[in-house]
Amino acid sequence: MTEQAADAAIDTACRLLRLPTIRAEFPDIATAAAKDQMTYRGFLAELLMAECDDRARRRSERRIKAAGFPREKSLRSFDFDANPNIDPATIHTLASCEWIKKSQPLCLIGDSGTGKSHMLIALGTEAAMKGYRVRYTLATKLVNELVEAADEKQLNKTIARYGRVDLLCIDELGYMELDRHGAELLFQVLTEREEKNSVAIASNESFGGWTKTFTDPRLCAAIVDRLTFNGTIIETGTDSYRLASTRARAEHVEAS
Repeated sequence: MTEQAADAAIDTACRLLRLPTIRAEFPDIATAAAKDQMTYRGFLAELLMAECDDRARRRSERRIKAAGFPREKSLRSFDFDANPNIDPATIHTLASCEWIKKSQPLCLIGDSGTGKSHMLIALGTEAAMKGYRVRYTLATKLVNELVEAADEKQLNKTIARYGRVDLLCIDELGYMELDRHGAELLFQVLTEREEKNSVAIASNESFGGWTKTFTDPRLCAAIVDRLTFNGTIIETGTDSYRLASTRARAEHVEAS
C-alpha cells in the first residue's frame, strides 16, 4: 500500500470510528514519530492519548457549558493580593473537589465586590473539569422557577432535575426578600437533594442577615444549620460572620 493510499484509508477509518483528533493530528504525529525513530507501540500510544485528551477536553467544555455560568472565571485569574482575607491554600484545597465528593456545602459570604461570584464560578468550573455535573443559578431565578413549577404541578420534576447535579451553585442569596412560599420552596431544594449532592452559596449577607431573606426564623435557622453542618465558610469581606450562625440558632431556640 502506498503512503497516499494509507493516508486515505486512515482518514476513512477515522471517520467511520469517529476519531476526529487522530484524523486531524495523524500526519504531524507520524512525521514526529519517524523523526524521533519512535517504536510502533510508542506511535500508537501517542495517537490514542491525543484522542483521549481531546475527548476529555470536549467533555469538560460540555459540562462547563451545561452549568450555565454567566461568564468565565478561573482561580488562576483571581487576585488574591487584592483580597488578603481569602486564604489561597484553602481555595486550592477546595479546588480538589473533595468536599463535593463528600457532599459537603460551601458558603461564600461577604460584601459586594469582594470576589464571591468569581470564586463561586471558578470553583464550579474546577468541579466541571474534574467530571462533576454542575449547575449555576441566581437565587431569585431559582425561586421564580420553583414557584412557576409549583403552579404548573411540575415541582417534583423540577426539584429532581436540580437533584441530579453533583454541585448546585446559588449566587446572590440575600439580595432580596423572599415571600414565605418562595423561601419554603428554596428550602426544599436545599434539603431534599440526594446525599451525593453538594451546594455552594454566595451571599452578601451574614447568616444573621438571612432573616431578611427568610423571614420565618425557624426556616432561616434550619437553612443555616443545613449549610454550616460539616460545611466550609469562606469570608470574602473584612467583617467576620462566624458568630452569626450562633445568633440565628439562638433565634430558632427563642422561637421554639
